[in-house]
Amino acid sequence: MTLALKQISYIVLMLFIISIISFGAIHLAPNSFFASGELNPNITPESIAQLKHVYGLDKTLSMQFISWLNALIHLDFGISFASGKLVKDEILSRISITLIMNIISMILVFIISLYLGIKSALKQSSRYDVMVKNFSLASYAMPSFYLALLLVILLAVHFKIFPISGLHSPVKLSGMDYYLDMAWHLCLPIFVMVFGGVGSLVMYVRSLSINILKSDYIFFAKSRGLSQKQILWRYILPNLSPSVVTILGLSLPGLIGGSVILESIFSINGMGLLFFQSALSRDYPVIMGILIISAFLTLLGNIIADLVLLKINPFSNRRS
Repeated sequence: MTLALKQISYIVLMLFIISIISFGAIHLAPNSFFASGELNPNITPESIAQLKHVYGLDKTLSMQFISWLNALIHLDFGISFASGKLVKDEILSRISITLIMNIISMILVFIISLYLGIKSALKQSSRYDVMVKNFSLASYAMPSFYLALLLVILLAVHFKIFPISGLHSPVKLSGMDYYLDMAWHLCLPIFVMVFGGVGSLVMYVRSLSINILKSDYIFFAKSRGLSQKQILWRYILPNLSPSVVTILGLSLPGLIGGSVILESIFSINGMGLLFFQSALSRDYPVIMGILIISAFLTLLGNIIADLVLLKINPFSNRRS
């Protein structure tokens, strides 16, 4: 019970700090949604002043923040300036696809990184090890937006293997065909997310695995005649898991942030694309709503990683 209260208090405190920073940064940005000419070139200053009064933008920043915070406590993110819809409904209609992409990417990054990193450590200084290190370097150095555009040009436009953009084909599908079509549309964006996330984690797993293989208990395990497979499952994986889980928890913000770029390139109607469109139009309520939800998901992911780590290693000295 005490641990749960600590984690809840931590989330609330961090969300409060993040909300202050985000609110201040957004309102310090030049221009606004209601700047003259943004809505209509012929709109009068009196009409703009009336709109600002309706949305409470004529108050001081401190009063606006208090009003927004009071609404946030009731899970009310306000009304979108651009669409006139509830921000909560706008986000809920798009968040599922963003979460699906990020969860699938994280699982694949975890599996691929463990496989390549451990195998590279077991075959240290071999040709396979060199290939893995070169692959990791390319993954780490390759900008995600450049790789996404390259794949679209090569595999979607030139060879026409994958769809260029969107989540569904123009043809109306139902049942299993509907989900298979969606999966086909997500192949390229998920590949880009996985490729960008694997590089640094592979090298981290390789480095840890090499250190584990040099330890005394591995030497004694080999002297007892244990096979490489037994050493892998009994010693390497249990000792790797805490560190890898920690790194995955810390990498969650990068995955969510990357969704903004990829969803814009592939025209995927998710939370990332909504954030990009709202930033261009300076739709403050939507921007703040997405920032708070993204921060909550990031904090929740880190806490889940802490709890998993506590289960794997009860003697961990982490924040839990």
